[in-house]
Amino acid sequence: MIFPKTNIEKKLAQLRTKEYDVSSWKQQIESIFEEEDKKNQRILQTIDNGNVSETNDFIFDNIESSRIYHIDQIKKICIDYRLRFLDTKYFKGKLPHEAISQIKELEKIHNTELKGFKIIAPSKLFKLANADDPLLFAPMGNDYYYLIHKWGDDLHPFRKLMMWFFKSFENLLILTFLVSLLITFMVPQGLFSKESNTSEFIMIFFFMFKSVAAVVLFYGFALGKNFNTAIWDSKYFNA
Repeated sequence: MIFPKTNIEKKLAQLRTKEYDVSSWKQQIESIFEEEDKKNQRILQTIDNGNVSETNDFIFDNIESSRIYHIDQIKKICIDYRLRFLDTKYFKGKLPHEAISQIKELEKIHNTELKGFKIIAPSKLFKLANADDPLLFAPMGNDYYYLIHKWGDDLHPFRKLMMWFFKSFENLLILTFLVSLLITFMVPQGLFSKESNTSEFIMIFFFMFKSVAAVVLFYGFALGKNFNTAIWDSKYFNA
């Protein structure tokens, strides 16, 4: 054959030889991996320790406006879906490798070391002091936060509806009323008298309402539960 086939591996090796010192190539690679490992360890330590910081030095020309959120927007979402917005030191879930990569990429773009990380997640994913879908944020200052990474499964489509009843005392009262009304309708007619009438229905309803309210009070107070508006940024289990 006049023109021999091109060996891509050989060409690749020639290019590496031209650009790098072959004798120390292994040491160069090892040094790069050590440097990356140090960055990973520093980021993980910052996340685990929850270094307090109200701001980070972002270069505004390099930020994505779609990733910026105000604290009021975060608060509303947490209340609607009964989520917490806490420092990463309370997070007991495993941070995915993609999140670490995103942090390193942002630090490179903005020439800074990010700190003050916070996460939006359900209470069960936090290590809370006794008194489905995490989002990692970094503070920008003036109550604005920059979304770094989202992982995990999306929330249940009816979570907002289910958690609406726990937003406030009034909402919980509505739930108690509806459950009591449903149970009252389930009571067989004529169970307490031969003829069913409005007064009997009202009497049974009040009895059911008191019973349901007692269960709600036990669950709410004895087990240390609270409303969405009170727990969204609380580090305490029974805040």
